[in-house]
Amino acid sequence: MFARKEPITRRELLRGAAAGMIGLALRSGTGGAPPSAKPPNIVFILADDLGYADVSCYGRPDLSTPNIDRIATQGFRFLQGYANSAVCTATRTALITGRYQYRLRLGLEEPLAGNPDVGLPPEHPTLPSLLKKAGYGSTLVGKWHLGALPKFGPLKSGYDHFYGFRGGAVDYFSHSAGGRDDLWNDDVPLHQAGYLTDLLGSRAVDVVNGYAKSGQSFLLSLHFNAPHWPWEAPDDEAESERLRQSGSGGLGAFDGGSQKTYQRIIEEMDRQVGRVLQALHVNGLTDNTIVIFTSDNGGERFADTWPFTGKKTELLEGGLRIPAIVSWPARIPRGHTTDQVSISMDWVPTLLAAAGALPDPAYPLDGINLLPMLTQSGSPVSRKLFWRYKANAQRAARDGDYKFLKILDNTFLFNVVEDPLERANLKERKKDVYQRLAREWYEWNSSMLPEIKESFTHSFSGEELADHFGAKKSDQMPDIPLSPDD
Repeated sequence: MFARKEPITRRELLRGAAAGMIGLALRSGTGGAPPSAKPPNIVFILADDLGYADVSCYGRPDLSTPNIDRIATQGFRFLQGYANSAVCTATRTALITGRYQYRLRLGLEEPLAGNPDVGLPPEHPTLPSLLKKAGYGSTLVGKWHLGALPKFGPLKSGYDHFYGFRGGAVDYFSHSAGGRDDLWNDDVPLHQAGYLTDLLGSRAVDVVNGYAKSGQSFLLSLHFNAPHWPWEAPDDEAESERLRQSGSGGLGAFDGGSQKTYQRIIEEMDRQVGRVLQALHVNGLTDNTIVIFTSDNGGERFADTWPFTGKKTELLEGGLRIPAIVSWPARIPRGHTTDQVSISMDWVPTLLAAAGALPDPAYPLDGINLLPMLTQSGSPVSRKLFWRYKANAQRAARDGDYKFLKILDNTFLFNVVEDPLERANLKERKKDVYQRLAREWYEWNSSMLPEIKESFTHSFSGEELADHFGAKKSDQMPDIPLSPDD
């Protein structure tokens, strides 16, 4: 069965992984909202570097996330949700365009690291720009990280309003990175005291109240920095000052943080999610609002990626599997889980269909519309999904229960349903499956932009993380094999 109402256990989560070929039949335009219905509001909540099991409803027993769990209680929880990339900018490119990030120069950045000439082209259709054509208002609250002013920015890519930061990370208290302030109200620099997670939550509440008063259908993208480093919970202003003065490696210093700090960061994010849900309730918007909660990639240092191995920057399941939750009380049944394989770029066609909006035919979507499965009790659709990551020459493909994986010169075939830890290499026992998936990955890759030396790619070394002993920093060079057998 694809859905259930009972709470799931960690043992059951291990079995949560069925899959298959790329089903393009569910493009936006089918399974959408009834023509006579008022278009739904959309609140898209994106955590930053949150691990698969880093919220209570995905199995983490040592922290409480009642508000995020409430979204799951009111809707669907995906057991096989994937990020488009194992790092931020690449996934966010796919998330806003509905297409594989490797179709754009920006999508080659893993993540974008200060190149002022690279960003999301303003002329490229995006979720907010396409919704605008259907009468929606849109606001981004939180993280952008898709290109710097003056060439790029949220207001140039479809959003009506922006409150947040443009780079990859900022200090939770000073709202700065590398000694430079990075808090903005639209395109105007802003100086405002407060813990950033709380400031983002407060602005999101104001946005909901404003749209409720106007009566306009809206997209609110609430992209938290939590739980991304620096490891600063709401009462850790002293740690912010220490990082500023110590020169210990900047915001991402490897001498700070703890499980308790990480948990408090997540729990504060959950409190702000609760404030936004309450604002929807007070304004009578809950029933006809789609609320999505997910992450941009797998977890980092202190994350719980159970039952998988690997973390951010890695194409192991732990670097790609993410929590993915959606509710829409007016249309989506409550309290279900689904084995539907999904990926970040699916949200664009899904939300366009719900809003009665159309994609741009000049930019065909790679994601699929999930609404028929969510609203009509449809069966899971078979998928083929592909990934690559320049650091350590990583490649991956998933089809059915099987996953092809390449890291450096090492190649694997795993059954990620029976073996989510990716331990038993089946490439000799299932040689025909391995060869087919490897060949299909190379065929897919030939239709994408090639990797280039100029793009940045991040990886962790053994010097930084003890469990990565022997690992070296990326040399930034692309891997250019000539055939699946190279």
